Amino acid sequence: MGERMRDVICRLRTCRTIVALATMWVVMQPPGPAASAEGERSREIVRYDNVEIDLIAEGRGPLIVMLPSRGRDSEDFDDVASRLAAAGYRVLRPQPRGAGKSIGPLEGIRMQDLARDVAHVIAREKAGPAVIAGHAYGNWVARMTATDHPALVRGVVLMAAAAKAYPEELRAVVQQAGDTSLPDEQRLAALRKGFFLPTHDASVWLRGWAPAANKAQSVAASATKQAEYWHAGTVPMLDLVPDGDPFKPKERWNESREEFGARVSVVVIANASHALIPEQPGAVVDAIVAWIAKL
Repeated sequence: MGERMRDVICRLRTCRTIVALATMWVVMQPPGPAASAEGERSREIVRYDNVEIDLIAEGRGPLIVMLPSRGRDSEDFDDVASRLAAAGYRVLRPQPRGAGKSIGPLEGIRMQDLARDVAHVIAREKAGPAVIAGHAYGNWVARMTATDHPALVRGVVLMAAAAKAYPEELRAVVQQAGDTSLPDEQRLAALRKGFFLPTHDASVWLRGWAPAANKAQSVAASATKQAEYWHAGTVPMLDLVPDGDPFKPKERWNESREEFGARVSVVVIANASHALIPEQPGAVVDAIVAWIAKL
């Protein structure tokens, strides 16, 4: 065998050894972000009629749909959604019209229109009925969806749902918190008064507001009677009540149970106000998972 041929064979063997070692190194590495529940998160635009829904989704398993507070982006649920996905659920977060890249009519709409957006997302999954968890204003949309589309809803979670009637002054607090044209200090004061306990950092909610969604949700709520959605059809409900929520003081904690009886479970979340999600994400997840296991 010539010297040149031996040199070629040696190089081939060296390359094969390097490839084999590289392959072993990849196999031996711990899973990176792409292999985690976080890595499985996807984002796409779901279209129907003249509506486009910016949908964030992750996980595998029974469906949970999460709807944010008034004027807020559904990215508020990043932490909670990751935990629920890790617990074995498929978590869907349709951005409200006017938030993220979601678009659709924003004038002349009612709660039924917002519920139709949610129903379309659930039906598209073809995975059976969903539990809908609505935070603050989002619980109204969740109830409306259960009322208008009962075959698609397994249960509703009311997260920091305001009492059936609450002080009018709190409406101004909501408006100030979400008005991005106001100085940060004024908005922080509103957030501390209506959304966060004094020991929690209210500044985390200075961002994440969607003014177009805020306005559209106001239009929809004003055009819809509370009685049209309040009962949430006939599905079971879990009422997660923050113990420091000014929108539902202690004397109203059992209001939903008293009105709807055994189909409502009430869980009081300690050390939280109306924002709830950034304040006590672990307690929220634990309560939801435990409740769904009993459905």
